[in-house]
Amino acid sequence: MNYNIEILLENNEQFADFLDKKIKEFNNEHSVYHKEKRKKGAIEPINIIVSDGEGNWIGGLNADVYWGWIEINDFWFHDAYRGKGLGSQLLDKAENIAKEKEAKKALLTTFEFQARTYYEMKGYQVVGEIKDYPPGSNYYTMVKTFIQ
Repeated sequence: MNYNIEILLENNEQFADFLDKKIKEFNNEHSVYHKEKRKKGAIEPINIIVSDGEGNWIGGLNADVYWGWIEINDFWFHDAYRGKGLGSQLLDKAENIAKEKEAKKALLTTFEFQARTYYEMKGYQVVGEIKDYPPGSNYYTMVKTFIQ
């Protein structure tokens, strides 16, 4: 078996796409859930956009529903709109939409300096923690099980 090793210290989109494709092929072979997820329409997006009176985006939430889960990808608001209950409204709306799509659980990640305590107040539990990532902080994976 003959091979070469090349080290690049810069982004290579073509190589990244190659690896991504090969990992997806492997996962499809070994997990029916991964294979089903890749079918058109299997991932159901949720985008909740909040705008000010002039139509400028001031925050919102995006998530995906699949495998009976909602995965919250991004959730942010401009400082001036925080602490007014708007985030709770959006999170509740996203979770309710996910439940209508038969999600039983929610998944998200957050840093210690972001919103861990907020999510805990909303019923999320830490299921994974990476300490000192980034240095001086921690990174959490959090899950919530919806009451049936």
